[in-house]
Amino acid sequence: MGNKALNYTALTIAIIGAVNWGLVGFFNFNLVSFIFGSMTWLSRIVYAVVGICGLYLLTFYGHSETSTER
Repeated sequence: MGNKALNYTALTIAIIGAVNWGLVGFFNFNLVSFIFGSMTWLSRIVYAVVGICGLYLLTFYGHSETSTER
């Protein structure tokens, strides 16, 4: 993959989104709504960015690199 910084940024944002979903599932606590308000334009942007990062990370499945060293 070409851009290492973009990959790490997307992965970090996706992990933050996953932690938020874990909090919702285990404790019925939505951290994004707590910080930014329930479905405000800012929270919708956060959800959209997390979704875009998740879609971007789907491309990792097509780029699995195998080592040719023996």
